[in-house]
Amino acid sequence: MKKFFILILLCLFTVKSFAQVQENNRVITTGVPFILIAADSRAAGMGDIGVASSADAFSQQWNPAKYAFALSKQAVGVTYTPYLSNLVNDIFLGNLTYYNRINERSAIAGSLRYFSLGDIDSRVDAQQVDPLILSPNEFTFDLSYSLRLSDRFAMAVAGRYLRSDLKLQVSQEDASAAGSFAVDIAGFYQSEEIAYSDFDGRWRAGFNFSNIGPKIKYDDVGQENNLPTNMALGAGFDFILDEYNKVGVHAEVNKLLVPTPQDPDLNGDGEVTSEEVLQNQADYEDISFFSGIFQSFGDAPDGFSEELKEFTWALGAEYWYQDVFALRTGYFNESDEKGSRKFVSLGAGFKYTAINIDLSYLFSTSAVRSPLEGTLRFGLTFNFGDEYDEY
Repeated sequence: MKKFFILILLCLFTVKSFAQVQENNRVITTGVPFILIAADSRAAGMGDIGVASSADAFSQQWNPAKYAFALSKQAVGVTYTPYLSNLVNDIFLGNLTYYNRINERSAIAGSLRYFSLGDIDSRVDAQQVDPLILSPNEFTFDLSYSLRLSDRFAMAVAGRYLRSDLKLQVSQEDASAAGSFAVDIAGFYQSEEIAYSDFDGRWRAGFNFSNIGPKIKYDDVGQENNLPTNMALGAGFDFILDEYNKVGVHAEVNKLLVPTPQDPDLNGDGEVTSEEVLQNQADYEDISFFSGIFQSFGDAPDGFSEELKEFTWALGAEYWYQDVFALRTGYFNESDEKGSRKFVSLGAGFKYTAINIDLSYLFSTSAVRSPLEGTLRFGLTFNFGDEYDEY
């Protein structure tokens, strides 16, 4: 039991950090980091790319403005992602999404993401016969509205409620969950099909400022944690080789719009005291979430070179044959000093009438092993209603 409880604590730490702290100790950490995990297999198969890819049922996480260009009038998507599957079998991320393209110019969508950290058997003392079963979990519920401002460009706004129930109710009978809310502001551009010399092509571009909202806090004496406010920018191009073969290539950059932790050596004497650590933490927590968004572009202690390291980038490709079978691959890169997440992903997709099936797999290329290493992610989409001709 002791070993099992230690294992669970390590899992909680992994989820909380979402990155391994390196020597400079300036990795940016946030509350509810599970929001940034790719919940759908299509995006995961392309290196966690989704802000400028074509619209699908799971656009809610990446760029809800894409729904205004969806081909099906309505769709329901469900995904299942095991987490830390090499260590435990009851930690997972589940996702349920629905969208409805109301008319030619607008769409609405809703989604629910649930992150379960499994069950924990807890005993206050060795004499306790029946253990207390704890089930820490987190979830978000989103609603979005997208509108085409022109034939080729759409914007969207999304509202999100977040709930994090990670506080272990062992010795505190009044342990309660933390909650917050956030908004997303997104845009998406999709060109007409353009005829080139040997093929046709189509350009796409998108942006999404997501999880903009107040900090999350468990109780009056606890630490406030920033939400994972994120800026995503991306572009893509479809090579339409003929009526049977199409290849899409995508590039994306992301940056957390959260203040960078500062060096605790406040007086610069080379020695860090406990008072300096506490003051440094207090100063960091005093930064409001709104001020932190703007401050995040220029607060890295080592200047512009460190600011660049806070950007992650990814490249992805997707091949479709007759819009029935797809192969995908991607690469994701993060600086060694800011988390060191680096991985190659592979994926496949199958479409049969109104049903889409997507699978993806991840290989770490970093010394910091991904919690999703060796995990097969699965997604299922049901499309129904009229079809729109966007091409």
